Amino acid sequence: MNKSLQEVLLVDDNEADNFLHRAVLEDMAIAERITERLNGQEALDYLLTPDEQGRYPSPDLICLDINMPVMSGWEFLDAYEQLPAERRRGVVVMMLTTSLNPEDAELARKRSTIGAFSNKPLTASKVLQLIEEHFPERG
Repeated sequence: MNKSLQEVLLVDDNEADNFLHRAVLEDMAIAERITERLNGQEALDYLLTPDEQGRYPSPDLICLDINMPVMSGWEFLDAYEQLPAERRRGVVVMMLTTSLNPEDAELARKRSTIGAFSNKPLTASKVLQLIEEHFPERG
């Protein structure tokens, strides 16, 4: 697959999960850039920091863990949803979790910001399904 996404942001405190998810994405050659942050606060700080030209990062896809120290995935979403709509436009948030709590899946369904909810690990088939559903013009 050609690199259909400019950037994927991996937000997970588990470095082994980040390593595996990066490997899946790199094997698929799906993104120009893959960025990793270890908790919601680091991810939020990243999104709020402009580059030298004053442009803010705008990943196409954010893969977000739920249970993290410092700032959880839910807390990240609360803060992320306060960003201006134009900064969030076109961004798909995929919650990836090991949580077996059915309430997490139900909460995710109720949040329009969340485009996909899945159990870890991220797999090529999950990525392809996400691309087909949310980025059909790029698949």
